[in-house]
Amino acid sequence: MQVDSVSKIIIATRESRLALWQAEHVQALLTAQGHQVSLLGMTTRGDQILDRSLSKVGGKGLFVKELEIALEEGRADLAVHSLKDVPMDLPDGFSLACVMEREDPRDALVSPKYASIDELPQGAIVGTSSLRRVVLLRALRPDLRIEPLRGNLDTRLRKLDEGHYDAIVLAAAGLKRLGLAQRIRQVFEPTRMLPAAGQGALGIEVRTDRDDLLQALAPLAHHATWLAVAAERAVSRALGGSCSMPLAAHATVQGEVLRLDGAWGDPERATPLVRAQASGTVGSLEEASALGTEVAAQLRAGGAH
Repeated sequence: MQVDSVSKIIIATRESRLALWQAEHVQALLTAQGHQVSLLGMTTRGDQILDRSLSKVGGKGLFVKELEIALEEGRADLAVHSLKDVPMDLPDGFSLACVMEREDPRDALVSPKYASIDELPQGAIVGTSSLRRVVLLRALRPDLRIEPLRGNLDTRLRKLDEGHYDAIVLAAAGLKRLGLAQRIRQVFEPTRMLPAAGQGALGIEVRTDRDDLLQALAPLAHHATWLAVAAERAVSRALGGSCSMPLAAHATVQGEVLRLDGAWGDPERATPLVRAQASGTVGSLEEASALGTEVAAQLRAGGAH
């Protein structure tokens, strides 16, 4: 069965402003191909549980489970995710059918008063919900007070503006997608603060038996981004990665050469970051994943666990 130009495609999406932007972006691209596309808005457990860190309540899968149920029951055909929120191993019956071209993968500092992390005063309060950002921020500024910050992007900005934090760290991609780039005071170069696996990239999930959707999604795929995130996610997968893992992995592709950097830190103790790097000629997702496994082995040899 092939998807024709009048096929109706339903996209399952979270209802946060950023998730809706992402779903509407995919909707516009598919509509331009002649498909009829509608959205099914949903609230996930990850959106509902805001008083505890994700690492304590079930991890990133809390943001995708309800969407997968909608796919399984046939109420929706595909789901659009921020790839850094997608568990490294999808449940049986589901697959990543498409990875789209990446937005800025870097982290950004947002602050009403301070122009950079170096300008923050001793003991300044910085908000983040990410263990990766906790260990990387401590490596840059051990004196900072790092406090939990949950909620969607607008909620996090509101908490900052209400004075609960001196600064917060967010993904640059989300701010840019919502037209909030002016809130960014500093973008961290990966050499200072290595991004999360998949950060800035959108992935489209379908049921594995929906071969009919692959033709429609093929024009949306971006090969270089897909190779990069395959390598990054392989690092995390090899280390049992989840949001309870203080792990960073970031790949760049130039021509046929992929360079992959990884970093791991201990959130319980003030120990130096473990870092690893590998590069090679990569043409397939399998070769990219093999490079990720190599970097994970280096990290483990350096003390990551």
